[in-house]
Amino acid sequence: MRLRVGDRHGRGGGTSPAEAGGKGGWRQAVRDRRHADRGQLAVEFAGMVPTILVTMAVLWQCALTGYAFVLSGNVADKAVRAGATADTWRESRDQACERGGREDLPGGWTARIDCRADGDMVTADVEVRVPVLFPGGVDFDLGIDSRSSAVKES
Repeated sequence: MRLRVGDRHGRGGGTSPAEAGGKGGWRQAVRDRRHADRGQLAVEFAGMVPTILVTMAVLWQCALTGYAFVLSGNVADKAVRAGATADTWRESRDQACERGGREDLPGGWTARIDCRADGDMVTADVEVRVPVLFPGGVDFDLGIDSRSSAVKES
């Protein structure tokens, strides 16, 4: 069969009725090609879902780590402020420092707070543990350290 260039009505243009599967001509060939891709979107989506979920989990863990930096500095500042202004008649500086640091610590976050007084200075060392997105899974053993100092107030 001879093909004619530029004829769009099944009499040429690249697809003969024989090549298009028989009776339908070029319209049938287009329809067949369109249906050959059926389900491709579902397969691609199912293949990308794990990649998207892992990426979201990694980004969320990075956000938790960034928040731990902010939280660690805040806890150290609050703790040293409470220790520096402590009324030593009611509680010791260490107790006031511990209470001040834990006051604004959100639930689910753990921190180690160490306070000490050296002369006129009160220093608070804080380590905030970064929670893992999936508890019971992998433990990153990641803690963010901060130190803050203030002068004792009489």
